[in-house]
Amino acid sequence: MPTALIADDEPHLADYLRGKLAALWPELSIVAMEANGPQAAAAIRAHAPDIAFLDIRMPGATGLEVAEQLRSTARPPRVVFVTAFDQYAVQAFEADAVDYLLKPVNDERLARTVEKLRAAQAAQMPAPPLDGLLAQLAQHLQGSSRHHLRWIRASKKNGDGEITEQISVADVVYIQADDKYTCVYARDGKELREWLIRVPLSDLAAQLDPAEFAQIHRSVIVNLHAVAGTRRDIAGKLFVRMREYARELPVARQYVHLFRQM
Repeated sequence: MPTALIADDEPHLADYLRGKLAALWPELSIVAMEANGPQAAAAIRAHAPDIAFLDIRMPGATGLEVAEQLRSTARPPRVVFVTAFDQYAVQAFEADAVDYLLKPVNDERLARTVEKLRAAQAAQMPAPPLDGLLAQLAQHLQGSSRHHLRWIRASKKNGDGEITEQISVADVVYIQADDKYTCVYARDGKELREWLIRVPLSDLAAQLDPAEFAQIHRSVIVNLHAVAGTRRDIAGKLFVRMREYARELPVARQYVHLFRQM
């Protein structure tokens, strides 16, 4: 029976991936679920799974750093990186040596990954060596940090299954974190439409152009081009007014300085 480990510091994303894998590959046994890099590395040494699904960004150690530690193990797992980087930042992952999944994980893309992994397991192919490739990936990701997010991927279900839409960040008016999801409010023609994604607000904030987007609250990011102005209530609390839409968003005290010229 093939075994796998999932390492992701977002529990709901890890649970979502585990559920999808259970549906696509019922024989696959998940031997560990870890929330940070050091725990993931220790669990891999303890359980020796066939496959490791590693989030790129994790506390303690990144997925790349965990994979680097696996090079000295007698039986390293086959590594699948999970990342919130957009397509432009993961071109190096196209090599057959490793696979990658973009967040939010798409059913069709995951099915292709599972098919590749199952074929490798059935043929009893050893995990490919990571020497050289990890350095190439690290260098590529470091260089790609200069590229800001251009598209946001959002998935939704309809009568024919699940479809993925590409939302241009230029159309995004604001982004707001919810309990379990991140809500992206973007222009759809003349309407303001809401998309739900599973990418944490902090991950989006790190990838958006700071000249175009600003965080105004711990749970809100706005497109500065969509801000029409500000308003203060009688208590002195500041709100931003969104252009073209009758919406106001509160500004937390630590972000008030961003709008002193308004």
